[in-house]
Amino acid sequence: MTDLPISFTAEVRAALDQGRPVVALESTIITHGMPFPQNLEMARDVEAEIRAGGAVPATIAVIDGTIRIGLDDAALERFAQSPEGTVMKLSRADLAACVATGRTGATTVAATMICAALAGIRVFATGGIGGVHRGVEDTMDVSADLHELAQTAVTVVSAGAKAILDLPRTLELLETLGVPVIAVGQDALPAFWSRDSGLPAPLRMDDPAQIAASARMRRAMGLPGGQLVVNPIPEDAEIARAEIMPVVEQALADAAAQGIAAKDVTPFLLDRIYALTEGRSLVANTALVLNNARLAARIAAAGA
Repeated sequence: MTDLPISFTAEVRAALDQGRPVVALESTIITHGMPFPQNLEMARDVEAEIRAGGAVPATIAVIDGTIRIGLDDAALERFAQSPEGTVMKLSRADLAACVATGRTGATTVAATMICAALAGIRVFATGGIGGVHRGVEDTMDVSADLHELAQTAVTVVSAGAKAILDLPRTLELLETLGVPVIAVGQDALPAFWSRDSGLPAPLRMDDPAQIAASARMRRAMGLPGGQLVVNPIPEDAEIARAEIMPVVEQALADAAAQGIAAKDVTPFLLDRIYALTEGRSLVANTALVLNNARLAARIAAAGA
């Protein structure tokens, strides 16, 4: 790692050196997930929640070819106000190229996991993961997040896979890849804006200490990959499945009609759902990210 162009904020470096809990955060949720200024407010609030939970936040990004583990407030604001098209959206395929060419990029779930593992951070809080897209039999569109979970030893706390995806196939592929999917506080698999996807969760652990112990046991057994913790959105922020799914179907139809494809699909769908729900999806998104940050801090504090 010493040969890599990687830098740490003083706060994160001190925490890692002292063995204190650290929680990684992605940066695409800032640049590609929410509009300004809500994205900046959310980023600051998420970091505050992690600190309140006794851990140190480490928002991850690539700036001018350097992997940054932790962003100060000025860097957060710069990312939040980045003009469209100026910041790469980084996954496993393009992370190294961005670093090698000195460019700036925001990390997705997969890229954040890679950078967190390089930095020695074992817990990561996000909103929702990617997965198997609808129509995969024609497009072969499967998020790199799923394969990253199978090979990179980071515990990822999310509100489940995004409801715009093919959730049964996503869950099936995670099982095939050997990724533990652990629901918290319920037996049902949550679906991002909704608490219940209609699918049962493979595993349930309600105690953060159990989740941390499971991560330690995987390392002790030499099992590759991480854990996916699926934490349901708070009840008062939920958009019920019966209400959100017609909206999702409309957004998917709009994307197909406009020929939206590849990396442009998810940002388009989230923007369209925001419009169709008159902003409710953004309120729910913020609530679930904060909820995941709180849980991730507890898991990190328990020694994951």
